[in-house]
Amino acid sequence: MLEPSKPGAQKGSAQRSGARKGTAQCPCGSPRGLQRCCGPYLAGEATAPTAEALMRSRYSAFASGNVDYLLTTRHPSTQQADDRRTLEKSIRQTQWTNLLIIGTQKGQRKDKIGTVEFVAAYQSVRSLTLQQLHEKSRFVKEGGKWFYLEGDILPPYEPKRTQRCWCGSEKRYKHCHG
Repeated sequence: MLEPSKPGAQKGSAQRSGARKGTAQCPCGSPRGLQRCCGPYLAGEATAPTAEALMRSRYSAFASGNVDYLLTTRHPSTQQADDRRTLEKSIRQTQWTNLLIIGTQKGQRKDKIGTVEFVAAYQSVRSLTLQQLHEKSRFVKEGGKWFYLEGDILPPYEPKRTQRCWCGSEKRYKHCHG
């Protein structure tokens, strides 16, 4: 759920530049600008077509503080009365710095279920230490719309020494956090 308070192949890095000049880069790390990536989903102008697209847009919502989007994309069966307060507190206390999608299972346009494994790098406002949230999230599609169900927190992700680091630095893992 991208709440750090709950204790492969690199497809995206929020610190990479790739958006065209004059456009805001999407927090999810896509090389497309925000308005050609997660922006329409966050604004309610479109719905995410895949579980991965919803995962990326939810990460962007965490990074930009869009609590309303996080609440509307969470499956109604998992919502709690204090979700808004909990999300607002988490967003105030966290700076999200990078998203790395490790893999997906199902979750395509014609599927009804899907999972996305990811690593999200973040810093707490109380600490300058870069940390990671490694999670496998489950999604369900109902009424043509994807929803976040729940996620399992996984042990810290360690790429191979010669792969890029999870933090988004573009350095090889062995020269960064390895």
